[in-house]
Amino acid sequence: MSLKEQFGKDVLLTGWGHSKFGKLTDETLESLIVQVSTEAIRNSGLEPRDIDEIYLGQFNSGMQPLGFTSSLALQLSEDLANVPATRTENACASGSAAFQQGVKAVLAGTSRNVLVIGAEKMTDAGADVVGAALLGASYEMAGKASTTGFTGLFAEVAKHYEKRYGAGIHGSGFAGGLGDILGSIAAKNHHNGMDNPYAQMHRDFGEEFCRTVSEKNPMVAEPLRRTDCSPVSDGAAAVVLSVGPASGAATEPVRLAGFGHANDFFPVERRDPTEFAATRVSWERALGMAGVGIDGLDFAEVHDCFTIAELIMYEAMGLTPRGEGSRAVQEGWVYKDGKLPVNVSGGLKAKGHPVGATGVSQHVIAAMQLTGTAGAMQLPNARRGAVQNMGGVGIANYVSVLESI
Repeated sequence: MSLKEQFGKDVLLTGWGHSKFGKLTDETLESLIVQVSTEAIRNSGLEPRDIDEIYLGQFNSGMQPLGFTSSLALQLSEDLANVPATRTENACASGSAAFQQGVKAVLAGTSRNVLVIGAEKMTDAGADVVGAALLGASYEMAGKASTTGFTGLFAEVAKHYEKRYGAGIHGSGFAGGLGDILGSIAAKNHHNGMDNPYAQMHRDFGEEFCRTVSEKNPMVAEPLRRTDCSPVSDGAAAVVLSVGPASGAATEPVRLAGFGHANDFFPVERRDPTEFAATRVSWERALGMAGVGIDGLDFAEVHDCFTIAELIMYEAMGLTPRGEGSRAVQEGWVYKDGKLPVNVSGGLKAKGHPVGATGVSQHVIAAMQLTGTAGAMQLPNARRGAVQNMGGVGIANYVSVLESI
């Protein structure tokens, strides 16, 4: 059963906007929100007065002094005065939390056109502030000192994975085991990011560099090197959700075919560190609503905050059995010319990870693919894709299935 069959109406992505990601010293949180919101509304063919509701995804957690940001989008036009606006927060999945709240407003019939924004300004804060803010998404480490921050938490996941599975399927060219697999994922995403004009990092490091510990690629938290970690970023993205297309839209709309959301238990002892069980459930819910299997997707944008997260995602989405995620790399499935290209945008690894912006950015990149407007990133014959966004270590999980019309 499709979303439309289940709820009796379509939810369409009718316009979108995206800023550059990186250290944006000339931008403020407000200017980024206004920039992408203006672009999204204009490209949808609507006017600001047509927007019925606004959702803003932002984590913040002390990285910005302004902690009450829901009305910042109103700055783009007097016609947005009195429009309901709500900030959503669900750690690194705040953007997709905003997206799904917007979807539910459309499905409920309370809004015909919803503006969804994801935004974060992280580089104004010092490294210690950013590290402490991100650790606020850990049940055990919130408020505690750490030399490795959130990298250390995913390093523990990698250690558990290697202890249980090794590197998965061993093959020629991967003598370094799990470290080589993770290095290949990093190299893939950096290579893909070269084609993304919004990406923070435009460096094609290559596999040897990404697999090797060096002065320029130090170990951050064993076994994760610097190239295994997404950067600290500023940026924003926005999308307009509508019940129907407007005349004058810049592109054809994109249909939401299905969505899923699942949260896991917060204490680490209540979760299998290599299972990402709620992540798997969010995939099952989204694919089930869309009425497709993993083989019905043409691409996926997934939450590779660390390379080990992307590896486990291959298993959580059902691309490979548990413990065999390395097959997707070794057999080329997740590369641009593979059977399921993953993170053609460069992912969080190369595109950047302005926390609240990430989920909305993934939806925008997917919409561009499905409308043939992705430029150098464009895949041939992209008709259906998925977006997966995660908060914490597999805690808050969102998946969307989008398709062209």
